Formats: sequence, C-alpha cells, structure tokens
Amino acid sequence: MNAVSETPLGRIRLLMIDDDKKLCRLVGDYLTPLGFDVTAEHDGSVGAERATAPDAHWQAIILDVMLPGIDGFEVLRRIRRTSEVPVLMLTARGDETDRIVGLEVGADDYLPKTFSTRELLARLRAVLRRTSRAPADAAPAAEIVVGPLRVQPEARLALLADQPLILTPVEFDLLASLARARGRVRTREALLDEIRDRNYEVFDRSIDVHISALRKKLGDDAKNPRFIRTLRSAGYMLTDPAVS
Repeated sequence: MNAVSETPLGRIRLLMIDDDKKLCRLVGDYLTPLGFDVTAEHDGSVGAERATAPDAHWQAIILDVMLPGIDGFEVLRRIRRTSEVPVLMLTARGDETDRIVGLEVGADDYLPKTFSTRELLARLRAVLRRTSRAPADAAPAAEIVVGPLRVQPEARLALLADQPLILTPVEFDLLASLARARGRVRTREALLDEIRDRNYEVFDRSIDVHISALRKKLGDDAKNPRFIRTLRSAGYMLTDPAVS
C-alpha cells in the first residue's frame, strides 16, 4: 500500500476518541507509518476538551458514538461550536439513525465499527483532500456573490450580510458548488460526486441532511426558500433572494 502523500504541513495530527483501547492501538499502529501522529482519548468529556483546546491543531478526528462521560454526538456539537476540523464518526451497528444524526450535527463521514483499516485510510484521505488548501501555484478563485451571500473559495469563507457563517467542511463545499452554479440546478449525484470523493449509492440520504443543515445556517425555510431551492426529481439550485 502506498503511504500518504507528503504535504506542506508534514505529518497529520489525528485525535481518536474511542473507549475501545485495543482498537485505538490498532489504528495508531496502522496509521503511524503512513504519516499520521495519532493521539487517543477514551472518555467523551476528556476527548471534547482535547479536541477544543485553544492550542489544539488537529487535522482530523475519529469519533465513536458510544462513549463514557458524554456521547459522540455531544462531543461533535462542542467541536462544531469552534472548529471545522474534519470528523469521521464510528457507529457500532452502522445504524442509519446514528449516521443521519451524526451528519446533522456536523460529521464529515461515517464508518461502521466493522471497518477495515484500508477503508479507514481511504476515508481519512478523502476528507483531508476536501479540506486541504489549493496548490500555491493555482490561480486564486474569485469571490462569488449571490445577493447578501458571499463565498470565498480560496479562503474557505462564507459571509451572509457580512457575518461569517460557521460551516463544516462538507457544508462549505456544498455551498461553494451551488454558488458556482448559481441559477442552475445541481443534481444530488453531481453534488455527491464532487464533495464525497468516493463511491456512493445514488440514493444516499446524506446530501439531503447536509443541505438541511446548510439551510438552517442560512436562515432558510425549506417550504419557502430564499437561497436554496429544491427542484423535485432534479436537485438543488442556489438563487438570489432579491430576484428569485
């Protein structure tokens, strides 16, 4: 297996919050030679403190749902108050309800606990690619303006009425994709293909969950949307509320 490609940031700092100490050791032993520095915490409350510490510079977090102290969903809520760090959630049963809740709270991806180490590495690489900066020699992406909404792809910044929006990496990528296609429909399949960077099922519900979360942060109402319109059997479209 090829090692993780070198990046300007050097080794990748990864926090794993899981009460299964054996699993943490196995993941650490597997990822360390591949360019990751893995730190493990086994309690939800302690893990949340480590994840949100002022001097924390984690580049990715692996987070279990079932934890002592506080559960993984509450840990994720605390992380998302201050950070957009990519979070890969683990579910013991691969239950759809757990996956949907995790995505609604702000998870970037999920894995059942029966995962293989190779799949874990592939998922980590995917979320890291989505959140990495563009190459230094790439042309700067122009700011996209849609009414009171401004999206700055290069800075990964979105502002609504000049106020910054706190978005997860997936939510930002979705918004940027819709903004680039403003006034035109983007199908669910096209959005999934662009933001997930892996194989997916056509009927994967995660895209709708992320759109719902994005709407809430835009102050949008799905029944009477200002920004994100749903076109039945087609997809989603971003519109200027002043002209839509």
